[in-house]
Amino acid sequence: MTRQQLLIIAGGAISIVIVLLIFGLVINNGQTRPARLEIWGVFDEPEVFQELIADYQKQNRHISINYQKKTFADYEKELINAFAADQGPDIWLMHNTWLPKHKDKIMEMPAELLSFSVFRETFVDVVEKDLTIDNKIYALPLFVDTLALFYNKDILNSAGISSPPETWKELISDLDKLVKRNQWGGIEQAGIALGTAENINRSTDILALLMLQNGTDIFDKNSEDALRFYTDFANPSKRTYTWNRQMPYSVDAFTEGKTAMMINYSHHIATIKDKATYLNFGISFMPQLKDRKFDIDYANYWGFTVSKKSKAINEAWKFILYLAQEENAKKYLEKTKQPTGHRDLVEWQKDDLELGVFAKQSLTARTWYQADSSAIETILANAIEDVVLGKATISKAIQTAASQITLLMK
Repeated sequence: MTRQQLLIIAGGAISIVIVLLIFGLVINNGQTRPARLEIWGVFDEPEVFQELIADYQKQNRHISINYQKKTFADYEKELINAFAADQGPDIWLMHNTWLPKHKDKIMEMPAELLSFSVFRETFVDVVEKDLTIDNKIYALPLFVDTLALFYNKDILNSAGISSPPETWKELISDLDKLVKRNQWGGIEQAGIALGTAENINRSTDILALLMLQNGTDIFDKNSEDALRFYTDFANPSKRTYTWNRQMPYSVDAFTEGKTAMMINYSHHIATIKDKATYLNFGISFMPQLKDRKFDIDYANYWGFTVSKKSKAINEAWKFILYLAQEENAKKYLEKTKQPTGHRDLVEWQKDDLELGVFAKQSLTARTWYQADSSAIETILANAIEDVVLGKATISKAIQTAASQITLLMK
């Protein structure tokens, strides 16, 4: 073989290598390079996502996905520590109130993946309020839960009440037929679990809802009325007295038949069935003000978001979008028995005997801006307990809470 032939062969080999390198760069720039996505969740078992992940990986063979379920009590702290050590997940579950507190840890969704107008048309209104800032999307939910009225059918039937109350005025009227006291005046059967903080599940959410129903903003001039209305259910001098700090925990009281009604979220349907298999209960819409112009309900939910430190940001957001697609969201909701946050799926779920109320209420759900939801929950609980224990007047309790929340905003 001549020197010239060797040079030609060598030149051809170099050309092939260059083409392969260029092709490799194109693939990498096109986001098809191998990527591993680590996902952290809280409530859902890995089996919930197993089929969805498997189907996605078949369509995207360069992606491997691992989902981990974390313990709720330690979840937020574990997240913060993991991000500080550069060991956090690519995708993580964020509560709807966490964006103000954790925005610096999130990479918003690239605008080219989902237009804001399509996002707005897809999800119920509260999602835009909670999970976006300046038309930038920071998380997508797979469900939206709301507070609703749980009622014991047998107790209401025995009291001659044919249907659960639709307004607060009706609820107060029903208490006369539902509350049972012993010979010493002690409550043997409560009408509804309301009035205190420590022994009522999600008491601060209920108070926040009352504030929203009474006015446009938390801690405006109507806040005192909301706190007074709530704590009067635990005030022995009031007609509405039906609860006190000596009563069992609200969920236990309901499952044990010691209260006719309680207010809670859909995830407690499973709790009730586990604790009281044969309890004859129903779920109704959240009571509203009598002369309201429109309904106001209260939302509590979680959404998936992407870490700013992820090495596969686009791929992470693409997978979240895949989960949030209507058909995949339906698969998730069917497995987890959760109410939808998709506008188009409200019609699909509205006639469900257990979830229909929650699905419809997602359309009227609201929340409020919370700089630190955990701290604010403590502040509101303290306001309730201070009034119930006589440590503060309604006015003083509201002033103290408003001042403490204002400091958190700074």
